[in-house]
Amino acid sequence: MAGGWARDGAVSEQIEASISDELARLKARRQPTGESLTYCAECEEEIPERRREALPGVKLCVDCAQERAAQVQTRGGINRRGSKDSQLK
Repeated sequence: MAGGWARDGAVSEQIEASISDELARLKARRQPTGESLTYCAECEEEIPERRREALPGVKLCVDCAQERAAQVQTRGGINRRGSKDSQLK
């Protein structure tokens, strides 16, 4: 397949690099550590013992954790192609 200025396999390499970057970002995401709180840091409801045992270092109850996870966090993407359209921003 003709790729213009790109060499053969360049698109596949870009896709693999994007996937690797995203996996590394997810693995680096900070997990709770330390001692779990008995009461939620936001609403002060008691955190069930089973949750504290399952997630060491947990600071939020289930409801508050779900609300926080529901908030959409957008992040800027990386334009690996460097197209003219992306340079016009």
